[in-house]
Amino acid sequence: MYIVPNELKSWVEVPSNSDFPIQNIPFGVFKTESNPSPRICSAIGNYVIDLAILSDMSLFDDLDISPEVFRTDSLNPLMALGKAKNSAFRKRIVELLSESNVQHKEQSWHFLHPMEKVEMLLPVKIGDYTDFYSSMEHARNVGTMFRDPDNALLPNWKHIPVGYHGRASSIIVSGQDIHRPCGQTMPLDADAPVYGPTARLDFELEMAFVIGQSTDLGDTVSTEQAEDYIFGLSLFNDWSARDIQKWEYVPLGPFLGKSFASTMAPWIITLDALEPFRVAGPVQDPPVLPYLEYPGDKNYDISLNVEIETESGDKKSVCASNFKYMYWNMSQQLAHHTVNGCNINVGDVCASGTISGPEPGSFGSMLEIAWKGTKPVQMPDGTERKFIHDGDTVRMTGHCEKDGLRIGFGEATAKVLPVKK
Repeated sequence: MYIVPNELKSWVEVPSNSDFPIQNIPFGVFKTESNPSPRICSAIGNYVIDLAILSDMSLFDDLDISPEVFRTDSLNPLMALGKAKNSAFRKRIVELLSESNVQHKEQSWHFLHPMEKVEMLLPVKIGDYTDFYSSMEHARNVGTMFRDPDNALLPNWKHIPVGYHGRASSIIVSGQDIHRPCGQTMPLDADAPVYGPTARLDFELEMAFVIGQSTDLGDTVSTEQAEDYIFGLSLFNDWSARDIQKWEYVPLGPFLGKSFASTMAPWIITLDALEPFRVAGPVQDPPVLPYLEYPGDKNYDISLNVEIETESGDKKSVCASNFKYMYWNMSQQLAHHTVNGCNINVGDVCASGTISGPEPGSFGSMLEIAWKGTKPVQMPDGTERKFIHDGDTVRMTGHCEKDGLRIGFGEATAKVLPVKK
């Protein structure tokens, strides 16, 4: 593990509210108009760091990392190098950018690209995707709306991190538009289902963790080992068509209501960068089974925000939540995922499930915010939102802040277009 000291500064100018100080050093994949070949990158301030160019300058030669790792369309080869090598690699980037080391400053035009001049790509090649259901507040809200408020949580919820296998192929990078999906729904008081566009398009505020080490079939990963297998975290919007989902999900769970799109931020923030922001999670009662017990603090204090921008350009923040609210943490999720011997692979993505806090302003989906359409959100342009309209842009952001240090996650943003003809 390598934690960058709070007081360290860079010779690169970093705005005070930047997501990407020298203490962050996230990872992603990008291309430019002048060089359309994808390659891996980091970020500092308002610049993307071209790691392929730094490799060409022989600045990583002693780290024993193949140059091919830097000129690929995903972070998978880098992640597969393991925690120790990636920590050393991140430390080298910090050393090259620190204010006490200016020998490469005059050459920086070769490897620093203004963010507005680059195109960020999906950062990982995703083989499998698992979505969990790990916010107790969210589960209670949904259970209250659709079942008995006195028995909002299903009997298994406090015993296992509930999850389902999602669709990896439709995970897209922030900035890519989505089309309103169609499917079957069952209107109220109808005798038969109908086909058409979803009328209840929703976002789900989530965080995703990315697997950086593989296991063999039959292997398990304990809660104590789990963080060795987690490369980092990213913002994640797991779009949902609530009316399609409601009709299809019994008995096997979500299918078309979830598989049409999920939006992922282009930046993966390492656990090393998030180390200063660990916090204790909620008390788990009843006690969990031994394989789900864990040492230390496993939750992270990450402030999260969701903004809706209408087609006219009016914006409104509709949610301010926090990742620290999660009842089930990532280590427990991964331990449960593998307890049956299910193998995991580099690049697999596991999402947290909707992150809702205890107050209405912290609910992580429109289903909860507008309470199944009974409490519409008033927008600045005079319109209202029960769910997401065509032309709306949903923007998710997140950051940690403590002792003057701010670590951000960029954003997960997508605009909703009408049904594709």
